[in-house]
Amino acid sequence: MFKKAENGLNRSKLRFGVLLLFMLFSYYEDAQAQILNADFPVLEQYLRRQQLLGEFPLHQSFTLRPIRFDGRDSTGATNTVSEILTGISKIENPQKRINILPLISTTEINTKRPYGWGNKGLIPNVGIQTYLSVGVYARFKFLEIQFQPEFSYSQNKPFDGFEAQFSGFENYSRYFYWNNGDNPERFGNESIHRFWWGQSSVNILMGPMALGVSTQNIWWGPGQFNSLIFSDNSEGFPHLSLSTRRPLKTVVGNFEMQVIMGRLEDSGLFPSQNEVLNRRYFRRFDGDWRYLNGLKINYNPSFLKNFFLGFSRTFHQYSKYMGDSFKDYFPVFEVFQKKTLFENGNSITYDGRGQDQQVSLSMRYVVPKANFEIYAEYGRRDHAYNWRDFILNPDHARAYLFGFQKLFPIPERNSFLQVRGEMTQQQESVNRYVRYPGLIGNQTWNTHGLARAFGNYGENLGVGIGVGSNVQTLEITEVKGMMKRGILLERLENNQDYFFRAFGQNPEKKPWVDLSFGLLWDQRFDRLVLSGKAQFVKAHNYQWQSKGISTDDYPNGRKVFSFYGNLNIIYQLKK
Repeated sequence: MFKKAENGLNRSKLRFGVLLLFMLFSYYEDAQAQILNADFPVLEQYLRRQQLLGEFPLHQSFTLRPIRFDGRDSTGATNTVSEILTGISKIENPQKRINILPLISTTEINTKRPYGWGNKGLIPNVGIQTYLSVGVYARFKFLEIQFQPEFSYSQNKPFDGFEAQFSGFENYSRYFYWNNGDNPERFGNESIHRFWWGQSSVNILMGPMALGVSTQNIWWGPGQFNSLIFSDNSEGFPHLSLSTRRPLKTVVGNFEMQVIMGRLEDSGLFPSQNEVLNRRYFRRFDGDWRYLNGLKINYNPSFLKNFFLGFSRTFHQYSKYMGDSFKDYFPVFEVFQKKTLFENGNSITYDGRGQDQQVSLSMRYVVPKANFEIYAEYGRRDHAYNWRDFILNPDHARAYLFGFQKLFPIPERNSFLQVRGEMTQQQESVNRYVRYPGLIGNQTWNTHGLARAFGNYGENLGVGIGVGSNVQTLEITEVKGMMKRGILLERLENNQDYFFRAFGQNPEKKPWVDLSFGLLWDQRFDRLVLSGKAQFVKAHNYQWQSKGISTDDYPNGRKVFSFYGNLNIIYQLKK
């Protein structure tokens, strides 16, 4: 009886503590609070440049997006962005307001073959596709609502894809990655139109924290063009989220975090446009959905204010393999050494749960005095057996990216020369020679034998360049405020893991490499912001196909020239 009374008293204290905490958080004020959606055209790049110039607060890491900022971050840059997002640069009553969000229109065109990534609800497409979004932001005390649905239309024309001209082993090798992922060449046989919740969310604000449900795209990591875990490459997925709204200040530094529980869907589509190959090699989807759990932590040391360290971990698995214990819903808190998961000397029971995990570590260093930043992200998609295995084989199941941005003043034009670049490497390392027989390798980034793709509706959640691919991007532009004019150089190696698995010993075959040159233009006209890209792409050894007479001594790969165009229009409806 005494234990019951004691438990009742403890529960009463707990309820009182929670109520008191909630009341305190309810009176927490943050003037001029704004949400800048992940990879928002023009505006996110603008704020990142302004941070290098010392015009945007340094505690913003740009490694946990969407970005939130409020009146305490007030600068000329934040006021400019706020004016475009809400129509006013200063909000008089931040805890009770309704704002109309700008109209966002994205139009893309691809000739001959798909190209481009990081475009939210749009898909790899040939022809024209359009994305439209507009919405409302509302704040009532501790309740925050953003309703910003998306509409997309894709012409989805047929094109020359993977052809049935290869050997059985070469075809099987191609389907090995398709059967362990979800990356269809073409999304069905007809044009596609879709209406979705888009960048919508409902949050309960609790001081520096937010608890809510959302379909917004999230971006984990410092990358500008890609991210290993989450980016805006696919349509946003429904998820519950507990996250920081602004960095938590402690004596040792600032912390940011986010925990999510989400639902991912398969495309349900055949991967190839060749029905004969699909019937022979493809392992069909069974209609099940996948549960996703993710954890993100950022640390900004008090003794190094310009330096950010990040940790990300995700698990996903089909719902049919899930249990109902804490570890089933929150596997991100699981141990890292696989030997601790063994039963009876093996991991058969554990592996049968069909979970796929990804872990990444990131860093970003900003030097405002030099108008410069450098960043990197390193990830693994497989447990190490123990710490010795991790130290001796850091390249196993890894991917990484590295990038920088530098602004050079042009005094006579009152502008800057911006040079920024990034390289992303997903291809398996030479470690595959040690762990697997021959050159065939095994899984690659964003694939898994049971959980299949780390993606949603046929598009990867993180890196958007394609499974097993590598890319190097260099951008050289003149910038002034939101204005940007310049060029883009890009080199994309397509599915190198498939190439070495299927053709590693064939001297006639060479890697499929896309070389491209682009023209860039961003400009603001009061309430209107425009952003355009015209990219000319030349594919060498397209789809690993040979053309005409091709021999071991004189390989002749197929070359395809195509065009990729992108136009973003942002218009604030409120005068």
